[in-house]
Amino acid sequence: MDDLMNRDALALSAMLEARQISAEELMQATLDRIAAVNGPVNAVVSLRDPDILLAEARAADAAPRKGWLHGIPLAVKDLADVAGIPTSMGSTAFNDFIPKADCGMVARMRAAGGLFIGKTNTPEFGLGSHTFNPVHGATRNPYDASRTVGGSSGGAAAALAARMIAVTDGSDMMGSLRNPAGWCNVYGMRPSWGRIPADPVGDTYMHPLATLGPMARNPRDMAALLEVQAGPDRRVPFGLPKAHFLEGIDADVKGRRIGWLGDWGGAYAMEAGVLDLVEEAVKDFADLGCTVEAVAAPFSAAEIWESWITLRAFANAGRLDPLYADPAKRKLLKPEAIWEIEMGRALTQMQIQRASTIRSRWYACAAEMFDTYDALVLPSAQLWPFAVEWDWPKQIAGQSMDTYHRWMEVVVPVSLIGLPSICVPAGFGASGTPGAGLPMGMQLFARHGDDAALLQLAQAWHRATDWPNKRPPAL
Repeated sequence: MDDLMNRDALALSAMLEARQISAEELMQATLDRIAAVNGPVNAVVSLRDPDILLAEARAADAAPRKGWLHGIPLAVKDLADVAGIPTSMGSTAFNDFIPKADCGMVARMRAAGGLFIGKTNTPEFGLGSHTFNPVHGATRNPYDASRTVGGSSGGAAAALAARMIAVTDGSDMMGSLRNPAGWCNVYGMRPSWGRIPADPVGDTYMHPLATLGPMARNPRDMAALLEVQAGPDRRVPFGLPKAHFLEGIDADVKGRRIGWLGDWGGAYAMEAGVLDLVEEAVKDFADLGCTVEAVAAPFSAAEIWESWITLRAFANAGRLDPLYADPAKRKLLKPEAIWEIEMGRALTQMQIQRASTIRSRWYACAAEMFDTYDALVLPSAQLWPFAVEWDWPKQIAGQSMDTYHRWMEVVVPVSLIGLPSICVPAGFGASGTPGAGLPMGMQLFARHGDDAALLQLAQAWHRATDWPNKRPPAL
């Protein structure tokens, strides 16, 4: 592998600025790496013409630097619009859609000098944490091509792990930045609600469940990309002010208090080996000078789930109902999308109100917990990466999963109330377990707005472990 492709994004940026390498050289190395390894992984899709990309790289070499991303090749998750590149959202209903303009987040990345090479694969409409769709097919795990990469930012995580790109974007409603990061031995960050604004299209008040965010092989690159992506848009409510995340990221975390939630008092079924691995990993925070304590389940898991599936169906029905209402396009939707829409359509006002009330109570409860703890920890997934041929896991440890997304329940406490969360690599499954040799992560989460402090914890963890470089995939 070209040594350039194993370097971190900020290191590449410094080399470009110092003219130690050219953007053209980096682009060629990127294209060569994609040609060498993307075939069996299928992480990067809608790749643009190489000659055009090399010409854009030469133009970047000749132009004044726009920002730290100047000359860095980027692939964007195939739910976000990039001018001139197809946005399929993994659905044949949008197979031919080519946007004329960038979405807001992409525009900010372009303004910082990023060069867009194509897209990263995602499930249809981002539904389900397993990256496969009828347009681009399935993305396979770089650590075991017979396994899933997770999702919905699965293509992004796989491209990072396989060294096809150095830093990238994703989005997260139900663990979509955390689950694939954990299963690919990289970092994924779901920022606080309001940190990165969505585009001012449709409803921006009632459905604050999903958010955009960064992914990288280390927290410093993630913090730098978050600085580019973040900042309020006066047209979108609930925006958080612009902030700096890279400066101060190498802080001493001694004395910080970590609460370990385990399996939420037995509420979340766990495949053999997952809980043991993550529990041992959490203990390592003590070596960093942190206080680590086991924490009892603070709130009813059943109520959190009830609130989640209600508000999620409400949001998805509002988003996808125009497709459902068109009989021709409805035929193109996968069953899980139809299930979400029909559930959302059938909700009563009182069901939505009850779900919102539960969410409000859980937010208040969590806020009080952060009076005691600086961060709480859960596994990033309840099972190891499963067979890529599956549509979704039907059971975990003998417990049946009653919906297509019940197996992802462990990420919901964070998602429901918009807390910042970072998935950090926790290590690899031990021999003799179903996850032998496979990566697993853990999600650190904190009080709303404490994104910078959370990045400091992740950076301290990375300095101590550096799993992405210690155990890269053999491709």
